[in-house]
Amino acid sequence: MSQLPKQPTEGPVPTSADVARLAGVSRATVSYVLNNNPTVRISESTRRRVREAASELGYVPHAAARSLRAGHTRTVLMPTGDHPAGPLHHRFLHELESGLRRLDYTVVQHGSLGLDADDAARVWAELRPVAVIAPGGVALTPQGISVLRRSGAKAVITLGPQPVDGAHALVMDQREVGSCVTGHLLARGRRRIGVVMPEEPGLALFAEPRLSGARRVAADGGALIEPLPLRYDEESAGALAARWRTLGLDAVFAYNDAYAMLLMRALQDAGIEIPAETAVVGADDLLLGRLLRPRLSSVRMELATSQPLADLVDRLVRHPGGVPERHDLLRARVIPRESS
Repeated sequence: MSQLPKQPTEGPVPTSADVARLAGVSRATVSYVLNNNPTVRISESTRRRVREAASELGYVPHAAARSLRAGHTRTVLMPTGDHPAGPLHHRFLHELESGLRRLDYTVVQHGSLGLDADDAARVWAELRPVAVIAPGGVALTPQGISVLRRSGAKAVITLGPQPVDGAHALVMDQREVGSCVTGHLLARGRRRIGVVMPEEPGLALFAEPRLSGARRVAADGGALIEPLPLRYDEESAGALAARWRTLGLDAVFAYNDAYAMLLMRALQDAGIEIPAETAVVGADDLLLGRLLRPRLSSVRMELATSQPLADLVDRLVRHPGGVPERHDLLRARVIPRESS
């Protein structure tokens, strides 16, 4: 049986009693200060002495012990999905993580690839999170939600295009993206619109509802929608561009700016004039798209909530047991430029 190599020791692990002695206060005061207890009034000078003593000794509170006393952790678990994250997702994570840190939560991202829905929920439950925010690419079932709640999760929240029964929902309805692009193209007189459907794994979660939104608006306007499967490589884009004129399309919604730039270059190489023959619109409104010639029209997506996301999660944690809430976060609008 192998043994771990002996590690050099740095001396005894400092305790809250050591901090209390050095700061000249009680252990209870140390706990109140370092756990940011808002119910106890402690002078700023005392708080400063405690923090300085803890820093000098290298003391940090024991998370497991703190959780045992409180009956739950302050951990918000965010499983990672298998779909590539775009700029909006990164902004969402930054806003949420910084806000939750301000409210004294710890955000932990958990790799959950390879786990089915119920196994994933059991693994998450072992960590005793106070809340779970599951992205749309990670499946949740009623049984999994029940397991999480029995393990102490006060709030189970989904983030994705569609809500899940039994959980709170932060909905980013991707149909809005396809709808606003199609409305823009119809207003420009385009009536035969291609919609790029990426063949890369994980993107169908976003691409399918965007196609659905485009079809809904096109049907009202008497326009044609043509799905266009496309891999994210030059060979696939070149093959599509080579048969473009046989398709008879006068516009394309290229899923996002990356696919739009790939396809636009291939169309130009094939002698297709943009926007004279074909209008092109992307999504994400990346700076790089504005550096192209012609400049790329794109969808700008923003988050819209009645309160900061972290405050919303905190409220759901502090008031568990209510009817599952739905919050529609996504606001989308086309930024028209030269390509359309």
